Amino acid sequence: MKQSDIEPFFATLKAANPQPNTELEYTSVFELLTAVLLSAQATDVGVNKATRKLFPVANTPQAILDLGLDGLESYIRTIGLYHSKAKHLLETCRMLIDHHGGKVPQTREELQALPGVGRKTANVVLNVAFGQPTMAVDTHIFRVSNRTGLAPGKDPLAVELQLMKRVPDEYAVDSHHWLILLGRYVCQARKPRCWECVVSPYCDFTPKTISV
Repeated sequence: MKQSDIEPFFATLKAANPQPNTELEYTSVFELLTAVLLSAQATDVGVNKATRKLFPVANTPQAILDLGLDGLESYIRTIGLYHSKAKHLLETCRMLIDHHGGKVPQTREELQALPGVGRKTANVVLNVAFGQPTMAVDTHIFRVSNRTGLAPGKDPLAVELQLMKRVPDEYAVDSHHWLILLGRYVCQARKPRCWECVVSPYCDFTPKTISV
């Protein structure tokens, strides 16, 4: 993608969706951290189904700890890798209480020190909860960035670093939401829905697909 196409690419996405947000449901920073931790290799829809039952019962670090492993697993059993995620979440809650006064820290280094929290999860929390211009590269963003030519890279970190360089500052905070939604609903893996893509004119993907 030419540098001159990047600004209109994001301007078009913004015009179509001026205030994008995560599709994970949450009402506090801790709920967001919990939901993102649970969402690894799982769908937002699946996580939301589980947390709609979990959060009314336990939505603080201490309340999650009070559930214990078996109790927590009973709420998240429908989520992939639920056993390891439950262990990580309990360990994270203990660290939040012991080292952060029960609050979610606001730096990547502190977030990534929490069990089960990798760079992508930390970037989501920093962006969504604290408004920082981070880029959480999931499979959708990785695909869109490479397919469109926006920020080609061989691995998620390479794509993230490219995006941080190429995305204009005015779009930096919301850009990862636009790219995730584009990849999830339009620029899909098996057959991209190019015929309904608002940013198709700026995309480097040559074999544009058509509706059948």
